[in-house]
Amino acid sequence: MNRKLKNTLGLIGLMMLILIAGGIYIFIFQRGKLSEKKLKLRALESVNYDTEQLNGLLQDLERKAAALDSILAARKFNIPQNLSSIKFYNFINVIGVGFSPNTQVDVEFIDQKKDKQFMYFDYKITGNGPYNDVYKLIYSIEQSKELKKIKSLTLTNQISTSKEGIPNFVVNFTANIDVFFSLDNRFTTNTFVENNLITELKRDAFFPLIRTQIPPNVDELLDVQGAKLLALIPEGAFLADTKGNTYLLWEGEQVYLGYLTKIDYEHNSVGFILNKGGIIERVELGIDKEENKKNQ
Repeated sequence: MNRKLKNTLGLIGLMMLILIAGGIYIFIFQRGKLSEKKLKLRALESVNYDTEQLNGLLQDLERKAAALDSILAARKFNIPQNLSSIKFYNFINVIGVGFSPNTQVDVEFIDQKKDKQFMYFDYKITGNGPYNDVYKLIYSIEQSKELKKIKSLTLTNQISTSKEGIPNFVVNFTANIDVFFSLDNRFTTNTFVENNLITELKRDAFFPLIRTQIPPNVDELLDVQGAKLLALIPEGAFLADTKGNTYLLWEGEQVYLGYLTKIDYEHNSVGFILNKGGIIERVELGIDKEENKKNQ
């Protein structure tokens, strides 16, 4: 064989060797990767929507999500997702904005626990304050949008006296609170709106009906006890207390522990209603006698 034929056969052999090596690499070594790529291509082709189809699908899903969110928002309580333990402290601070300066609330974090499919934080709150502040605190915890439950509650009454000698009737409280949350968003809304937590003034259930503590006469009003009616004039009535201080009063004006309720010009007398520690007393003073009092 001549040189040209040998080179030609050598090139043909080399090409065959390259083709065989490439085929072995493609069909043996890359066979798994090719199969995987084909599967991904088929999956992408199966969801190959155009832009209009995708927009229509998105709008439909948004309508369904809005309907579900409105249903959750209409429920009285929601259970938030992945709640921070600090949020309850902020909740108490917001509720306490309208409290009396004498109201005190202390919050203590106890533990994080699980109740079936939900998680919850356990807190202990203690403090004291006027009855209506304590009532609002309890109402707000029980009625807030994000589910909170009072597990135990202890209430006791206490009487404290100010520097001026005025008795203050307060309520001491101790409560254990469970604040619930979930690990998913199935029980909460996208937009949080708190429930209406406004409360009306309530009668103090701990306020004693009959009290031994009577507030001092810090405003120096007429003390009807021992007072004398001096004269009646068209503008009102002249009276004097046991210290010799004189007062010009008219119907409806306040006196110590009560009010002047009636000026009787026909019988030259005046009438009072006094509240002596829960005991209502009617007192009448006349001009003709030094002491003309009738208690009813």
